[in-house]
Amino acid sequence: MKTVNTYIQTIGFTITALVAFAANSVLCRIALKDDFIDASSFTAVRLLSGVLVFLVLLSFKRKPLASNGKRKAGSWKAALMLFVYAIAFSYAYVSLDTGTGALVLFGAVQLTMIATSVLKGKRLHLAEWLGVLISFSGLAYLVYPTLTTPSLSGFMLMGLSGIAWGMYTSFGRGSIDPMRDTASNFKYTVPFVAVLVLVTFPAMNISLYGVVLAVISGAFASALGYTIWYSALAGLSEIEAAVVQLSVPVIAAIGGVLFVAEAISMRLVLACILVLGGIFMVLISRWKSAKR
Repeated sequence: MKTVNTYIQTIGFTITALVAFAANSVLCRIALKDDFIDASSFTAVRLLSGVLVFLVLLSFKRKPLASNGKRKAGSWKAALMLFVYAIAFSYAYVSLDTGTGALVLFGAVQLTMIATSVLKGKRLHLAEWLGVLISFSGLAYLVYPTLTTPSLSGFMLMGLSGIAWGMYTSFGRGSIDPMRDTASNFKYTVPFVAVLVLVTFPAMNISLYGVVLAVISGAFASALGYTIWYSALAGLSEIEAAVVQLSVPVIAAIGGVLFVAEAISMRLVLACILVLGGIFMVLISRWKSAKR
């Protein structure tokens, strides 16, 4: 039985992780849109900076007890999904605008995680389906003014990125030690990054500002954000974890209002109501099911 403190902790972890995801998206778009760095270099620096920050953090953390020492942290399949998500995400945003990319990415995440949940035998109630639909409608309404017909390659890459992220999230739901698992997942991406650098080295385009953006994205928004996300997943169902991520574009838009002095539009207000209302429906439905 979950306690009040557990619920509060889950909410805190979830909100923090979602803010990190929003920051990650903004950093990536800034870096790639203005050609401060190419997609492969951004991905490589992002993942390697995550590895480095974990080397520092784990040097201060006590080693696991002998009874837990046999458990292998992280996994190669999770690392592969992390790498596929990161590289496909970067290359997709070369040809997609912000709104279209967000819609394709989070649509793919929803479909992947809902399908995973159904395959595990967890059926969705009508209120949950309605909640998912309302939240996704809110996201579509928010990004509608910027929607364009996506290029086939950009659409497929962002769809692949969403599927990979949905699977990476599903792998993390059983994490016992989120920091060590996330650290290992980042460490296991190093061979993939090495191959990427060898293949794309002749076409690399790097600037100091682009590297700084990638480091911030990898060390903070990715490494720390994903660790917190794995911690949050312990208190979230598959469907809850899927639907709350629809709030990321909304959080990014609110960040634009707070930090970039963008105007508060009626579209943003209505989108927030729809997205958060749909999420609330899913959470309430899950809470009532748990009580029964």
